[in-house]
Amino acid sequence: MSVRDAVYAVYERRLRTHLVGLPVPQHVAIMIDGNRRWARAAGFDDVSHGHLVGARHIANLLEWCGEAGVAHVTIWLLSTDNLRRPSEELEPLLRIIAGVAEELSADGNPWRVRAVGALDLLPQATAEALKAAEEITATRDGLTVNIAVGYGGRREIADAVRSLMQEHAASGGTLEELAEVIDVDHIAEHLYTKGQPDPDLVIRTSGEQRLGGFLLWQSVHSEFYFCDALWPDFRKIDFLRALRDYGTRQRRFGG
Repeated sequence: MSVRDAVYAVYERRLRTHLVGLPVPQHVAIMIDGNRRWARAAGFDDVSHGHLVGARHIANLLEWCGEAGVAHVTIWLLSTDNLRRPSEELEPLLRIIAGVAEELSADGNPWRVRAVGALDLLPQATAEALKAAEEITATRDGLTVNIAVGYGGRREIADAVRSLMQEHAASGGTLEELAEVIDVDHIAEHLYTKGQPDPDLVIRTSGEQRLGGFLLWQSVHSEFYFCDALWPDFRKIDFLRALRDYGTRQRRFGG
């Protein structure tokens, strides 16, 4: 073991002792940002190499979450805005995302995968890979992994309202009747993440300090943690620091 690895191990153990007795977030949402910058900094002309390295890093995060006792993880892989990228950049990224779905659903992994986003906006092959991962992992009892692909917070809310209206119309109700009874709970029941708790902690890597439309509805009471590390460089100690920061905050719901 190198001196650097030894120091890292000591620091990780120290962080773990700091977490003893602190509350653990049940739902962690993460914006894995910085793959393209990482690729350029590493000297790669093809930025998709950064996405590939970042994709391989996801399993590490899920293992850390499982060790910490986190029950739900939402990972934002592709926004609706990203779908407008040039095809030479978008197509390799979509193939990588399909590979992530296949890897997470592989035999031996405990995770239950759910696709979160407007799948109808995605190419058929990508949507089918995400749906297959959902079906394969439906009966697993590990932590729930929401893969946010083709995801936009505004689009999600619009889709939820549309779904609610269609459901009401199918039952024979009128718009006037719906207007009288609709409330936040009705809308929440039609979100992509319906049936799951809202995220307690939202992490964004790469130093950017904005949400960009990520989980607009669900993050109203979330705690936010911004990390300077680019996603492929995000280490276990960075994750433990985020948990420590979360655990020492006094959460104020509603203000």
